[in-house]
Amino acid sequence: MLQQVPLSFLRIFEAAGRTGSFRAAAAELNLTPSAVSHAIRKLEQVLGIPLFDRDTRNVRLSYEGEALMRHVGRAFEELRRGMEVVSTRGPLLLRLHSAPSFAAQWLTPRLADFLKRYPGMDVRLAAGTDYTRFSSDEFDADIVYGAPRVEGLIVVPLGEETITPLCAPELASTLNTPADLFNHVMIQTDSKQIQWADWFAANGLAGPSPNGSRFDRSFLAIAAAAEGLGAALESTRLAERELASGRLVMPLDGKSNSVRYIGHNLVFPRYVRQRRPLRAFAEWLLAELEIEAQLPQWDLNPALRP
Repeated sequence: MLQQVPLSFLRIFEAAGRTGSFRAAAAELNLTPSAVSHAIRKLEQVLGIPLFDRDTRNVRLSYEGEALMRHVGRAFEELRRGMEVVSTRGPLLLRLHSAPSFAAQWLTPRLADFLKRYPGMDVRLAAGTDYTRFSSDEFDADIVYGAPRVEGLIVVPLGEETITPLCAPELASTLNTPADLFNHVMIQTDSKQIQWADWFAANGLAGPSPNGSRFDRSFLAIAAAAEGLGAALESTRLAERELASGRLVMPLDGKSNSVRYIGHNLVFPRYVRQRRPLRAFAEWLLAELEIEAQLPQWDLNPALRP
């Protein structure tokens, strides 16, 4: 049956179903409304079912039309993505997923610099706690917190981060030793791999029971600490803007042992490593983090270099 249906008919059906109007579909596809109506009727004849319910003024998808639309719409979206991946014309597109706190605290404030270095680059950034599986080809790369949970990916560690207590300046004057924290609120970040118990153990103390506000993301804990709610055990990389502005300080810097670990990794499938936007981003990212790392060997168009 598929051989009897021209692809143009399905494209017209998709546009009409998405817009809910034959006239709007005609304008989008540069056709006449009668040509759209003719194509829809031909498609309905081939399938033997009505795809739209029609009245004097409106058209709407029938039950069968809605079922077909779910599949056809998804198919055209996959075609669009595939053409974006292989196209060398138009804007260079980077589709990036990131852990929320890294995206909000570190990456987004620097995107203007990246785009300035690479004119014509277009970035689509999404943040979420779920790791990208890349099976839908929706993203080129992911900046993940912790170890990747999918095998077969290229993994580029993004260097060590320093974990230390952070607080507002007003609170810092009362903190001279790690034990002084017992007298204050200690903000909890539930998703953090390094918890207060780990930090106290590194300083030869048994950590107290949780006694502070709890947050599920680092950027929330950092904001709470900057507002004076207590001390947060957080990454100085993620809090660098607050530290630079003086909203947060490291009260026990030089008076305690910090914990260092690799918190984030850049991951991407092997099949996308030839994409020029990804290579440009990876090189820029490592340079910004001052990381000497060996990237996979691939060719990069010299025109992309800043």
